[in-house]
Amino acid sequence: MTDTPPTVTESALRGLACKCPRCGKGKLYAGFLTLAPRCESCGLDYAFIDSGDGPAVFIIMLAGAIVVAAALIVEVKYQPPFWVHAALWLPLIVVTTIFPLRSMKSLLIALQFHHKAAEGQLTRRDPT
Repeated sequence: MTDTPPTVTESALRGLACKCPRCGKGKLYAGFLTLAPRCESCGLDYAFIDSGDGPAVFIIMLAGAIVVAAALIVEVKYQPPFWVHAALWLPLIVVTTIFPLRSMKSLLIALQFHHKAAEGQLTRRDPT
């Protein structure tokens, strides 16, 4: 661990890799979306983390744009029955929402740590 703080790019890469936002070595998750209590490498307490609904909102917007665009193109070009739409788009919705959710959540956590974002308060509190 170095004394220089990581750049935004380094923090973002740590987030996408689902690693500790401070050291980049320890695991961030204990389960699929369940956060570990602290970093196993540097000991950073993850109690400060509050990503809220942000990751889900970003994923829903991106997945919605992809699925709706694809469904409209298929409908205009081929006009398939409704069951074909269900067979095509339900699996795509699952893939475009569930798989990137973990990485998006950890990306927002890493950026929250990097920028020291927290709830509004009268005295400043440092999560490190």
